[in-house]
Amino acid sequence: MLSIAFSRICAEINQQHCATSRVSVETDIPLVDGQCRLIQPFLSIQQADRLLESLIEQTPWHQPQITLFGKKVHSPRLAAWYGDPEATYVYSGLVNTPLPWTAALTEIKTRIEQHCNEKFNSVLLNLYRDGNDAMGWHADDETALGPAPVIASLSLGTSRRFLLKHKTKKGTPSTIVNLEHGALLIMSGQTQRHWKHSVSRTRRSVSSRVNLTFRYIYSQ
Repeated sequence: MLSIAFSRICAEINQQHCATSRVSVETDIPLVDGQCRLIQPFLSIQQADRLLESLIEQTPWHQPQITLFGKKVHSPRLAAWYGDPEATYVYSGLVNTPLPWTAALTEIKTRIEQHCNEKFNSVLLNLYRDGNDAMGWHADDETALGPAPVIASLSLGTSRRFLLKHKTKKGTPSTIVNLEHGALLIMSGQTQRHWKHSVSRTRRSVSSRVNLTFRYIYSQ
């Protein structure tokens, strides 16, 4: 069963010695008007490999339609939304009703909560099937996320460039973060208020990537 397999993966996270373990490094990403921290890696290669394979195969992926400039278009990636029953999330004209937590996602959430010293009640899973799948410029600044949301993003699979640009200060240099297999990126403070982020398309031949974005949705 999926939950049992994931539980074994998550149980391994706390092991201090693993043949495939890597030294975890925490780096503050310098942002004007924002806070961003990269933990790379957060999972060992073995943990990340097994989790990625299970998520791709067993998540009920769907391709949502989103509203852009008043038109309905297919999202350039697949998605799934999990969370507490009340954690309905609305963005780009799309209403996301959460699927119930799996045992594995609950355990991973708890691990990330302990690391961030934060609470999350939902997670958005995105599947980038190849280099043509992408995420356009946006900020997670919906009212339901609160005035200073903490967004914890776990990356699995092929490395992709995560881009950040300031919303109003045009002279502020953009920031590029290469999100590797098993990395955790934490955006907090006023980052969503002042910065947009994206995952752009690439002409490189790349394999699949899954991104798990944990957040807290307030009642609407």
